[in-house]
Amino acid sequence: MDKAHIALVGAGWWGTYAHIPALKHHPRAELVAVQSRSREKAEQIAADFGVPFACVALEETLAIEGLNGVIISTTPNVHYEQARAALERGLHTLIEKPMTITAAEAGELVALARRKKVCCLIGCPWHYNRHAIEARRLIRTGALGEVKMVTMLFTNNTAGLYRGLSLDKAFGIDAQKNPERLPYRMPGLGSYSDPAVAGGGHIYTQISHLAALLGFLIESDPVEVFARFDNAGGALDVYDAISVRLANGALASLMSHGEPMPGHAQCDIHIHGRQGAIHLDLHAGTLVFYGADGQQMAYPTLPAGERYPLYAPAQNLVDCVLGTAENGSPGELGWYAMRVIEAASRSARRGENVMVPVVVE
Repeated sequence: MDKAHIALVGAGWWGTYAHIPALKHHPRAELVAVQSRSREKAEQIAADFGVPFACVALEETLAIEGLNGVIISTTPNVHYEQARAALERGLHTLIEKPMTITAAEAGELVALARRKKVCCLIGCPWHYNRHAIEARRLIRTGALGEVKMVTMLFTNNTAGLYRGLSLDKAFGIDAQKNPERLPYRMPGLGSYSDPAVAGGGHIYTQISHLAALLGFLIESDPVEVFARFDNAGGALDVYDAISVRLANGALASLMSHGEPMPGHAQCDIHIHGRQGAIHLDLHAGTLVFYGADGQQMAYPTLPAGERYPLYAPAQNLVDCVLGTAENGSPGELGWYAMRVIEAASRSARRGENVMVPVVVE
């Protein structure tokens, strides 16, 4: 196979901002179709980006001859049905986070991909960050000994989206003075503020990143969750504090919110073992290993452009289709995140610990 033929289902803000450029920059990728909810928009996007097919219906997209892979970049409420249809056809499929609305749906998609023997990827760029990959290697080779505790703090400016503000107002962009900072397409006002569409607020939009990263770093299922949310006066959660007990006995703390001060977004991770510790700062691009003998090993700081590998998920999908790379962000991590998200949401509503159902492979 010379090229991977990929369709983008959901050519909205993120699809046109991240996935189309990623495919255009891959020498062996061919974007053959874009799908939008209106024919006019689909045709405009196809014309602007030089894509052969402009589609509205999913059936129309999946029927394209020679299609190898699909990117699902729609709103979370339709991820499950669209991804299931693509996987049923034996297509390699990248699903944007959050993977689904429920953990059961995510588990079904993972099982389906296994039966069809195709790759199912979850769209989490941090899984391709070189420092995150090295931190995982250190943990798995036993450099930290028995892992006992993980603390994760992630903040970014998303609160306005949960309150139904347009992207420019939510991110503080002056559309008249700085039109170049506006994306090609703006997200719908309900894409993040309507729980029937988004699933919830920060818990679905950004904890989906953090919980998947926990599963990426630590190979142990969540078994018990306690959570508290603060809506900051709005209808959806903005501040989330989550405590997770893992099957291996490790304790994890996931803290995240959508109202950081200007210039203070962060993703700060500490992993403590009996023989070593790691400090991973994904925003700053730093990784330090601390040994029990007092040894400290600081890795070279990553260039700013490598800290959040925006194009990596879509390009990894292409490589999976071509058989030139392994799946770097498997759907199992999206399912892992959904189990944490679902349990945390239930815990916050009830004000009690919630046990996470055991996964039987």
